[in-house]
Amino acid sequence: MLALLALADGDLIDALAGRRRRELHERYAHFSWDRAADAGVASSICRHGRSFPAALRRRRDAPHALYIEGRADRFAELTQGAVVAVVGSAHASDYGRAVARGLGRGLAASGVAVAASLCDGVCAAALAGAAEVHGPAICVTPGGLALAGGARRRRLAESVTRFGCALSELPCGTPARRWGQPAGERIVAALAQVTVVVEARDTPRELASALMAQAFGRVVAAVPGRVTSPMSTGAHALLAAEAKLVRGASDVLELLGCEGSAGATARHEPFGDALDGLPPQHRQLLERVGAGEDTPGRLTAGAADSAGTLLALSELEARGFLGRGDNGRYVVLAAGEV
Repeated sequence: MLALLALADGDLIDALAGRRRRELHERYAHFSWDRAADAGVASSICRHGRSFPAALRRRRDAPHALYIEGRADRFAELTQGAVVAVVGSAHASDYGRAVARGLGRGLAASGVAVAASLCDGVCAAALAGAAEVHGPAICVTPGGLALAGGARRRRLAESVTRFGCALSELPCGTPARRWGQPAGERIVAALAQVTVVVEARDTPRELASALMAQAFGRVVAAVPGRVTSPMSTGAHALLAAEAKLVRGASDVLELLGCEGSAGATARHEPFGDALDGLPPQHRQLLERVGAGEDTPGRLTAGAADSAGTLLALSELEARGFLGRGDNGRYVVLAAGEV
């Protein structure tokens, strides 16, 4: 795929256009950059421009241009600093989404730009976590910026652009192409110094971002999951192949060499100082949920005071320590947030 994206435009048309080759060559010859760019929606930068990210410019498969929603100078500022890609399956479990959200929140709070494709699952959770703390984030869309794809994704893109940027290599208003998602992932992988796989199956498609990051010579890391979960097989395969293990944002900050930043003060503790003042029963319940006892039935089984246990769970949920996922299961919301 990377070799295909590196082809010159004329060669790409010759390779793929088939019977439409002549038509597409004529349309390409009359292409107008001014008509393609919609100044009311986004700014654009050419790969030869000074503000085009150096990490992309050096690659043969780099986009010819980027369309940016948000300030172009802000995008240049973000890409000159630390960038971490948080990637994974679009069909992530509650655990995967909670970990990704915590990573996005913790990294963005430490001033690290969180990069991800604008898709469901792990990526959406990481971007939402960064937006929660009004932190820096970069999302890459598979189509033109005016067509983010669904109301939920558009709202997420809007929240990201308040303090970060959304970008695409397709002109505004251009529908998404079949290759748009993996092509966007190559941009994410190239921009980031570290790519973290939170949850993914062991398939080339779900590990595409990690495989491209490895090809680009970037650091690849992964979050361990349950050995019985098929959604953890990809992360575990990467860890077996000597990817860096990540338990929270502080591990990523160490990989970046940012150990002294604000986010690294509570090393590997899921809640940092937030546990101070919690009764022992509440702490025990958090540990049990994190260990997999994630239903009210399991948590109250054998309890001397079932009503008290349910009340404690409600308090933890109200204070933001727990949330509800699929089928009403409890999820530790601050997992990985350090």
